Formats: sequence, C-alpha cells, structure tokens
Amino acid sequence: QVQLVESGGGLVQPGGSLRLSCAASGSIFSINVMGWYRQAPGKERELVARVTSSGSTNYADSVKGRFTISRDNAKNTVYLQMNSLKPEDTAVYYCYVYLSAQYWGQGTQVTVSS
Repeated sequence: QVQLVESGGGLVQPGGSLRLSCAASGSIFSINVMGWYRQAPGKERELVARVTSSGSTNYADSVKGRFTISRDNAKNTVYLQMNSLKPEDTAVYYCYVYLSAQYWGQGTQVTVSS
C-alpha cells in the first residue's frame, strides 16, 4: 500500500502564493508520475500539473506561467508552487502518484479570497 500526506493549503489573498507538498510512503520502488488535481465546488476534478520520473512536466492551461511542479525522488515528495493566485484557483487540491496503480491523497483546501 501507498500513503500520501499533503500539506500547505490554506487561505491566501489574490496575488499571493502557496506551496503544496505531498509525501508518499509505503510499498514504493519507483514512482512513474506524481501530480496534482483540483476540484472546485460544483465542478469536475481537473488535472493541474504532473511530473514524470524523468522530469517532464505538463500543466493545465489555466495555471501555466503561475504554478510550478517539482519532485524530490529521494524523498518521494512532490511540490506545487502556486504564485499569482486567483479566486478561481479556489478548490480542494489532491495529489496523486502512479506506480502500478494510481493513489490519491486526502486533499487540501486552497482558498483565494480577499
């Protein structure tokens, strides 16, 4: 089994920054993909960003240029640096990892409001 523990969410004003972290533990040999989804009230869950084991990244168009995903393979941890936050970024953010199956974190709330 794989466990994911997220941290770093909270309340921030528009234009502010937050950094999310997600640490994986358990039966891990190597993690192919690590990433983040988000789900806003009344909306479907959407991919925010992902990073492969080789360092290749993908971002949703809505966050390009503002968010940066990175990973520390030695720590089995993925990070999401979020800058220039907007109210529409408000959502529950879920990290995930893909090994032989996909595993999800419990979610962390990000609220962007003045």
